[in-house]
This record gives sequence, structure tokens and C-alpha cells, in this order.
Amino acid sequence: MTRTAGGAARVRTAGGSRAFALLLVITGAAGLLAAWVITIDKFKLLENPNFVPGCSLNPVVSCGNIMKSKQAAAFGFPNPMLGLVAYGIVICVGMSLLARAAYPRWYWLTFNAGTLFGVGFCTWLQFQSLYRINSLCLWCCLAWVATIIMFWYVTSFNVRHEFLPAPGWLRGFLGEFTWVLPVAHIGIIGMLILTRWWNFWTS
Repeated sequence: MTRTAGGAARVRTAGGSRAFALLLVITGAAGLLAAWVITIDKFKLLENPNFVPGCSLNPVVSCGNIMKSKQAAAFGFPNPMLGLVAYGIVICVGMSLLARAAYPRWYWLTFNAGTLFGVGFCTWLQFQSLYRINSLCLWCCLAWVATIIMFWYVTSFNVRHEFLPAPGWLRGFLGEFTWVLPVAHIGIIGMLILTRWWNFWTS
């Protein structure tokens, strides 16, 4: 919060760059697409238990196995239905930033908390997929990548605008190298997938 020359309190707001806004729109759209396709396939699977989703390619890349698992409805309803709402919100935020909207600290921290929940939920789903269900869903992977990218860039935005406390060196690093964090994060997941089914990939 800052004060004007007359001493009145004014809440500090911040808007995002065009590149940041487009990143939110693109990642939100990618996640929304994945959630939409999975939701449609889930309905088809409910109608016909023998339905085979188009992304069920082999014993490992098998969306059907994921959809039939209890983890696919962690909150009592199909997980992608949550994505239909959440990714839609991300698109709305990105579009508003393209229209030069600016928001206060509480808004950005709430948005950051939402992306933190998203990346945490995706991490749980990744563990379940790799080590409990023993299958991968390509559309889920697209949603994971989109969520990871938006989380790190929203967090970077809040740190650089001092909405989140951080040392100066970290703000400087994020000003130039935010891309390193999602690349490393996605790279680690890729390595886990590679090593989890190493014999299958190399056979």
C-alpha cells in the first residue's frame, strides 16, 4: 500500500506484460483442451465400459486405465471437471491482462495459491500415475506441463513485483531466468517417466 501526496492510502496494483498474458492464455487453453477431451472420453467410458480412448496406445500410454482408476475422481467427481473451471479462470486472467487490467497484491497471491494447489495436485497425480496406476495419459501430461509452466511464471511475477518476500538476488534471477524453473521441473518428470518404464521404452 502506498500513499498519495495528500496522504490518502492507495492500494498498489500490478498488471502483466503482453508476453505474460499470452502465456496464461496459452497454458490455460492447453489445460482446458486436455480437461475437455478427458471429460468427453470419461462420459463415453461411463456409457460403454468397453470404450477405448484414442490416446490408449499401448500398455503404458493408456488413458483408459487412468480414467478407470479411483484416483481419477479424487474429490468425488471426475478430476477433469475441476480443470474445466480452473483453466477457464486462467484464460480469463490472461485475457484481462491483455486488456491492460491491473490487480492488487491479494488478487495475485490468491491466483498464486490456486496455481500452487494445481501443481501440488498434479504432482500427486504424477506419483499415482507412475507408481500406483502404472499408466500414462497423454492428455494428462499436457495438463501437467501447462500447470507447471503457469505456476512458475505466476510465482516469478509475484516475487519480481515484491508481492512475495524474496532476496534481491532471487528477484534478479527470476527477471532473466524464470524459464529455467519450469524446464527443470518438467525435465525431472520426464526423467522419472523414462526410468520408470526404461525396459518398455528400450525394448
